[in-house]
Amino acid sequence: MTRRLLRGGTGVITLTTALLAATALPAGATAPSRAEPPTIEVRDGATRPVFSRADAVTQSVDIETTADSDRDGVRDRVRMRIIRPKETDQGLRVPTIVEASPYWAGINDVPNHPVDIDGPQAKGRSTTQRNLAEIFPGYLDNYYVPRGYAVAQLDSIGTGGSTGCPTSGDRSEQAGAKAAVDWLNGRAKGWTPDGAPVKAGWSTGNVGMIGQSYNGTLPNMAAATGVPGLKAIIPIAGISSWYDYYRANGGVLAPYEYQGEDLDVLAKAVLTRTNPEVCQKVIDDIAATQDRETGDYSRVWAQRDYVKDARNVRAAVMVVHGLNDWNVKVKNSVQWWNALKTAGVPHKLWLHQANHATPFRWRVEEWLRQTGRWFDRYLYNIHNGIDREPRVDVERAPGQWETATDWPVPGTRTVPVSLNAGPDGQPGLLGLRPRTGDAQAFTDAGRTRTAEQLLVNEDQADPNRLAYLTAPLKSPVRIDGTPSAALRASLDGRSPYLTALLVDYGTDTRPTGRRVTTTDKVCFGESVPGDEGCTTRQVHETATAPYKIITRGWLDARNRHSPSRTEPIEPGKSYDFAWDFEPTDYVVKPGHRLGVIVLSTDYDFTLRYPAGTKVTVAPGTSRVLLPLARGGREALQEVGR
Repeated sequence: MTRRLLRGGTGVITLTTALLAATALPAGATAPSRAEPPTIEVRDGATRPVFSRADAVTQSVDIETTADSDRDGVRDRVRMRIIRPKETDQGLRVPTIVEASPYWAGINDVPNHPVDIDGPQAKGRSTTQRNLAEIFPGYLDNYYVPRGYAVAQLDSIGTGGSTGCPTSGDRSEQAGAKAAVDWLNGRAKGWTPDGAPVKAGWSTGNVGMIGQSYNGTLPNMAAATGVPGLKAIIPIAGISSWYDYYRANGGVLAPYEYQGEDLDVLAKAVLTRTNPEVCQKVIDDIAATQDRETGDYSRVWAQRDYVKDARNVRAAVMVVHGLNDWNVKVKNSVQWWNALKTAGVPHKLWLHQANHATPFRWRVEEWLRQTGRWFDRYLYNIHNGIDREPRVDVERAPGQWETATDWPVPGTRTVPVSLNAGPDGQPGLLGLRPRTGDAQAFTDAGRTRTAEQLLVNEDQADPNRLAYLTAPLKSPVRIDGTPSAALRASLDGRSPYLTALLVDYGTDTRPTGRRVTTTDKVCFGESVPGDEGCTTRQVHETATAPYKIITRGWLDARNRHSPSRTEPIEPGKSYDFAWDFEPTDYVVKPGHRLGVIVLSTDYDFTLRYPAGTKVTVAPGTSRVLLPLARGGREALQEVGR
């Protein structure tokens, strides 16, 4: 029998968990004295570090899933390594924070697919080896174990000590993440590495998940199943739809710096289980069905789309993403955030100025305060007010944060801005009033020029792109949400891509997305041999440049009606095309100009066809739709006068 007692004092609450034996005493006997049962301490709404990380108990468990991804007739097992306060062996029951990952055992060096059509193969991910004896890296164990949590690492299927095959986000991989929650709630079978059955008798059943990138995707995957017991997740730069990681609007697209990577390449990269050869057929099937020819949305991608399942989510979700992240692009977090809002799920959002990174290193104290209270609130049911604080934190500039009740910020509205012909045709003008003119054309540079090379010299005509600019702004313009493009255009040639860039023209010092490590040491948790429980603070790297790409968006013109359907394009025939940019939150300063650059091939992201496709755009009828915060439309009216 388990009983939870609540004893309170001013500002301090002690939660006691004890196992009581139901024993009858003979008449007249006196009950023996009992040792004080282990407790957690709560002060000012937060759990306090009253347990020892150094004396913590560790264990490994192999958990049975409901999947058989390697098709051997036996259910996959996922290995989880756990560290928990030693008091859990004395009756203390605790919740668990899980970081699931395919990377705990390192990755393999795998070549990417070719992206230069009729060209050579692309370079793949570099080999990364991990010392498997280096258990529990990072801060979670130092910080949370002393506060009365178990912390666990989970090897996703096909990686490390797990069986099965990596499947890059499909239902089998979901089942692996879900199984950890089920075992912690007594619903799944588990064994020690030597085969002895084991249960989580120390677990309250309340589970949280946290992680970045793939480690942030697995919490989304688990939450989308609606698994009971998963109470809170913090996905950092996590994928909500793999289509929007490797594709965009019908086009084959790359995560930044990984041109040519795809579902099959990633599966091979993380295939670190024993006997990896058993997964050859599974990965071959992924390669055969992912479709790098058309980029159409298909059943393969529907199986890896969690946004449609947001209504199943029972966990409170704190979404975190970098506004300069071009690996897992911002759309993945924003569409998840919007779906969670619609589903009525408790939700919170951080948008920061880094690229593919976690704010822990440059906003240490506030990161630990908010994420710690998030887990305390939903895993220990401590009503600490975190759910009543401002829902959104946005880093407007390096180290300059502001809060809001929602995102996009209340008062934001979509404003159509026309791509108008200039006095001499090119460059064109951005304006609120459409002005038609002669059609304007450019020839795709193919794989010979990058987007950054094509956007310079914006005041001059360029044969390989079109440019449209405002006059210098008199007031700031905040673009806050998801812009989109609507073009009347024709294509004649092999490349089916249309790309649009939204650019801030004006020399300024801006964050690059990268960070610089300082000499400021911050200690956050208990020090143990080999792990001092400290980190070195980082600050944002900045650079002075004459422009900044605010955001970009891509379309395969053959998918003009649907990302699921490829339709032929008649050369030279005009069509109406519409597609979205990546979401952003960006302020264009007074004195700067806002620009839209239209091109075809985006060297770092799209497939690269041979140069020569002719793209013709109808000015005036073509436009971008910008989500502008209050005052944005008025600022654009000023420059048009």
